[in-house]
Amino acid sequence: MINVLLADDHEVVRSGLARMLERNPDMRVIGEASSGEQAYQLYTELIPDILVMDMTMPGIGGLEALRRIRTRYTQAKVIMFSMHENVALAVQAMSAGAIGYLCKSGEVSELLTAIRHIMETGKTYLSAEMAQRIAIQSVSGSDDPTQRLSVREFEVFRLLAEGLPLDEIANRLSLGQKTVANYQTVLKHKLGFNSSVELVRLAIKYNVIDQN
Repeated sequence: MINVLLADDHEVVRSGLARMLERNPDMRVIGEASSGEQAYQLYTELIPDILVMDMTMPGIGGLEALRRIRTRYTQAKVIMFSMHENVALAVQAMSAGAIGYLCKSGEVSELLTAIRHIMETGKTYLSAEMAQRIAIQSVSGSDDPTQRLSVREFEVFRLLAEGLPLDEIANRLSLGQKTVANYQTVLKHKLGFNSSVELVRLAIKYNVIDQN
């Protein structure tokens, strides 16, 4: 029996995934979370075989929750199940320790394939579409500077682009406000922006945040 924890801020998505997974006799949904904080808390309480988690959720978000879980539980198996189809987010998720990355736009049944593949082999799983995107970008040599950011730098960049003040970012990521300000300085140097408007434009250009 594969024990699965689901984390997504949309109840309809969670309930739909739970119904699909539990139609399979070898799978059982043992918990559901609606935020990054709750995903981390439930993981520590339930220790599931696999956590299926959305990338963008209220609070600390999926990427930071993933980082915290993997820091404490180095063998944790986490699949990021995200609406974001761009390469940068997939690369960041895998760098943070995700064992799989699937796009919500794909076939939901692929999640079953990914879970079984990971449990049987212990190897990573990328959706076919995402694997192809990464391969194409690698071959074409197209440059996305956000891929060169560390996981922490990327999260600070994303939250700054969403308009959060430094103190709130510090609170969400459990960092000092001075540390976040230092990250902001590093980001300006690495990405070449000089204003919040330029920062947001970069985030939209590389699909780190939605334009709307």
